[in-house]
Amino acid sequence: MKPFQFKQFSIQQSKTVFRVGTDGVVLGAASSVNHAKNILEVGTGTGLISMMLAQRNPEAEIQAIDIIENAVELALENFENSPFKNRLKVFLQNYKNFNSKEKYDLIVSNPPYFEENDSSKDIIARQQSELSFEQLIEKSSDLLSENGLLSVIIPSESGFFFEDYCNRKNLYLHRKIQIYGIKDSKPKRLLLEFSLQLKEAIELELVIEKSPRKFTEEYLKLTEEFHQFLK
Repeated sequence: MKPFQFKQFSIQQSKTVFRVGTDGVVLGAASSVNHAKNILEVGTGTGLISMMLAQRNPEAEIQAIDIIENAVELALENFENSPFKNRLKVFLQNYKNFNSKEKYDLIVSNPPYFEENDSSKDIIARQQSELSFEQLIEKSSDLLSENGLLSVIIPSESGFFFEDYCNRKNLYLHRKIQIYGIKDSKPKRLLLEFSLQLKEAIELELVIEKSPRKFTEEYLKLTEEFHQFLK
């Protein structure tokens, strides 16, 4: 497969690892990273999100984990070929069994979101066979620093459940971005950020396209430091 070229780095891709997509780009571009010194990405795939966060915050040290060996090998290759390689590490690790003595200022994930089904395509990356929302939330609540954030992108229809379960685990909504694939459509995704600290949540909207393959000004602005073809 052809590499995906961004302004400051490129992503080698593979048919066996979940490819670069809009969800990952939005999460990498919009997550609250400015004050994060140490970051954990859960389910890194190609390493895209970790490299975007490394570009946005030159002070951050980033650990990335994935349960798929091919993904870890590919992410390592992409990290080593990036200008941020000294601040990026990747490990073959199941998040359910992940242990760390340190707490994280930002835990970021584009998690599997389909319930288990008969589809054979990208089973681990797409389906909650190895990591459910509940497991992601429970582990993250233990690993966040006092003012740390859990930042995820999930389908809109999963938002109520995700927010409710976070509240049960003492994680409180700080920011919600309703994401629309195209103007005048129903919301497709939610970018949600949670913290151990209770505060009034900020709610925003993001429309990706004003018409097919015609990006909105807000999306162009969000991703202008990354996409080469966006002017």
